[in-house]
Amino acid sequence: MLFRDRQDAGRQLALRLASLHLDPKTALVVAIPRGGVVVGAEIAAALHLPLDVYITRKLVAPGNPELAIGAVAADGTVFLDEDMARSAGASERYVATETERQTLEMRRRLRVYRGDRPPPLLKGKDVVLVDDGIATGATTLVALRALRRQAPARLILAIPVGPPDAIRRMESEADQVVVLAAPDPFWAVGAFFSDWSQTSDQEVIALLNQHRQ
Repeated sequence: MLFRDRQDAGRQLALRLASLHLDPKTALVVAIPRGGVVVGAEIAAALHLPLDVYITRKLVAPGNPELAIGAVAADGTVFLDEDMARSAGASERYVATETERQTLEMRRRLRVYRGDRPPPLLKGKDVVLVDDGIATGATTLVALRALRRQAPARLILAIPVGPPDAIRRMESEADQVVVLAAPDPFWAVGAFFSDWSQTSDQEVIALLNQHRQ
């Protein structure tokens, strides 16, 4: 095991990110829920940065909710692995329907997590995107592309663990990638945590309120 839990991973990432000298006036942490918010909250606390949430959703294969064929971000940015979608038998109509379904779920979650608060303005800021790990990297990739469209000064990805090939892919999308471990061979993200218990919506809401800008 590399990490005791998500809090431990967040504290370790904060130590690595401290060298970037992020200014609380011009930088913030945005975390992918649910588990990424726990990691992000530790970073926000250690570096005195505000914390917000950025939601992405997997596009799942027909009849196989464990297989991702792509992902969609809250602003409508879509990443589709066309080879994966083709081999999974996902038609254009299916992809459109699945994208709409996941978009509606993202809107619901945003209402739950943020309430009536508007999203933060990211233009010209240093944005640290945080998740609790990546496997295929689809949801992280689409989040980076969507955040890039908001013209941040720097776009930094911070993750505890991920496979080497996915990390190399992220390095072409972010200005900087901070990763604690890239084991090869790679298993599921949870295999590298002693405690990989589920994070609840209530915990996400509490952490966001605690570290609100």
